Amino acid sequence: MNIGVVSYNIYCNFTNYGSALQSWALTQAIGKLGFDAKLVDYCPDILADKDPLNPFENMWDKDEESRRMCELTMPAIRINYEKFDRFYHERFDKTKKKYTSANFNEIIEDEGIDGFVCGSDTIFCPDEFGFDDGYYANYDCMKNGFAVAYAASFGDPHFTEDTYKILNERLQNFRAFGLRENLMIPYVKEHTSVPVQKVVDPTLLLTSADYDTIAEDRIIPEKYLLLYARRYNPTMTEYAERLAKENGWKIIDISLRATNAERGHQMFYEAGVEEFLSLVRHAEYVVTNSFHGMIFSVQYRRPFVVFSREQCDTKIEELLALFGLSDRMLVNGTETFRSEIDYNAVHANIAAARKDSIWFLTKELELLQ
Repeated sequence: MNIGVVSYNIYCNFTNYGSALQSWALTQAIGKLGFDAKLVDYCPDILADKDPLNPFENMWDKDEESRRMCELTMPAIRINYEKFDRFYHERFDKTKKKYTSANFNEIIEDEGIDGFVCGSDTIFCPDEFGFDDGYYANYDCMKNGFAVAYAASFGDPHFTEDTYKILNERLQNFRAFGLRENLMIPYVKEHTSVPVQKVVDPTLLLTSADYDTIAEDRIIPEKYLLLYARRYNPTMTEYAERLAKENGWKIIDISLRATNAERGHQMFYEAGVEEFLSLVRHAEYVVTNSFHGMIFSVQYRRPFVVFSREQCDTKIEELLALFGLSDRMLVNGTETFRSEIDYNAVHANIAAARKDSIWFLTKELELLQ
């Protein structure tokens, strides 16, 4: 059975390691269950005019200083874009064609797709994508029982009376919902008659051994702290610098803050997906405000802290609670937390949640047969 995975990844990716790896992990997990998974090369209309080599237009921060940082980082951005493009072409069984709203209904005949899994990431967030027909299984070829959702997220949505009506219609397109966060589970249960369950992010369906199959060998010979910032936070930067100085570590910095090089950071925005995995795996410590930066720190059993970040706190807090590590989320960098992490206990929690999620994913796929 051929499963098409529809998610937010290929277009306008902008150094989003989590987006790339959640898609890779989901296709791998589906493959382990005995199905053939293809990543659908899909470009939603809302991303059609986005240029990944003009990233400033897609950034949260629009101030002149952020523009300057982006311009200074452009050589690394170009290299990074080429690495991500190669990752999508070499690491996936991908559809032969690119699909948009103009030709999506041809995919069944063109690719031999038998059913669709929509997910993961914030594909259900109306503030980001509206009600995209691919993400909400609203193309004719996806309706009538041909689609399920796995680890789809609504993000931090803002619905109105009118948009709730649209949502209620779109929810009827699915045979089952695996949702990544708790927020909308009661609502979806109330407005559908199909199975609904909270599931883990696809990156937690696999183990570190799976990621080792694609991770680069060690890149940085010295001991280092990895600073991975999805959005600039001066408090987080200062925290990382203090910690690195106290321990004699260098700082490897994946961020757009190009001038951090003047502070002694080794900037590495050009890191590809495989390099990112290596950088996390071999770090002495990870300081991040990334949801998936946190996940891979845990996957590789690295000491870490994760800083609060606007619109991401809910999903980070829920996952830290699962890990039993709620005290490792920081706001001002002065909070106290247990210095040691009992990773045996953490991974026991993950294993139990993974088992439940794989069971639900299996049941979802069976519904498509």
